[in-house]
Amino acid sequence: MKGAVVACQATKSLTIAALLAGLAAPLSARAETPACDVPQDLLRLASPLSRVAHKVASNEPLVIVAIGSSSTAGAGASSPAANYPSRLAVELKQHFPRHSITVLNRGVNGEEVADMLKRFDTAVVAAKPDLVLWQLGTNSIIRDHSLAEHESAIHDGIKKIRATGADVVLIDPQFVPKVIVKPKATEIVKLIATAAKREDVDLFRRYDVMKRWNEVNHIAFDKFVAPDGLHLNDWSYACMAKGLGQAIAEAAQRPIMSATMMLPLIP
Repeated sequence: MKGAVVACQATKSLTIAALLAGLAAPLSARAETPACDVPQDLLRLASPLSRVAHKVASNEPLVIVAIGSSSTAGAGASSPAANYPSRLAVELKQHFPRHSITVLNRGVNGEEVADMLKRFDTAVVAAKPDLVLWQLGTNSIIRDHSLAEHESAIHDGIKKIRATGADVVLIDPQFVPKVIVKPKATEIVKLIATAAKREDVDLFRRYDVMKRWNEVNHIAFDKFVAPDGLHLNDWSYACMAKGLGQAIAEAAQRPIMSATMMLPLIP
């Protein structure tokens, strides 16, 4: 009898230990996942998004086109659902739960500005967008091309977008090993910022956001960069989309909501 009691107690102890181990495993894994934490000054867009604001206020469907190269297409993501346009659709639905929101992914691997411009009529204009997110510059950097060669193409692209009545947000290159090693990286990042200011369009400062992850938050590259050293991974696409979604939502509601009321990002 005594042996049976001891055996029963031992079994209970093992069961409890197994349960505790099961609880500890997710906590350990969660601790290894970086927090998606970006300050408001890096997220805030310079100008309100008037077309998006109108669509939200009038409760009309919102169409967003994301055009760019492989980091828009989703290279490095585990599935199409994990790329930034797909994640952005989820984030915006949380900000505007009663609205119909469509985010179209028009990313094509390997393209530079001039390549994208050639398909603007079919990939962008034909969709009748309310907002266009234009990611550019990365392939010019890694190929050692000067983006200055594409300045007129950037102007023409913005002009085409504006002709549709859509808002415009430029997205600069990613801060990753294969980009930052290039001597023209910061030059092209600055050139895109200058172009955005000159054309009076918004800029999402992806380069600075990701730089902060590494240099301020001390997140190792292997936590937010795919093994190829160039593309984002699921975590960084999701965090980028969270920040961009917050920036879009704030800019679309700026007349009725102060930027200081922006909610903090969470993992």
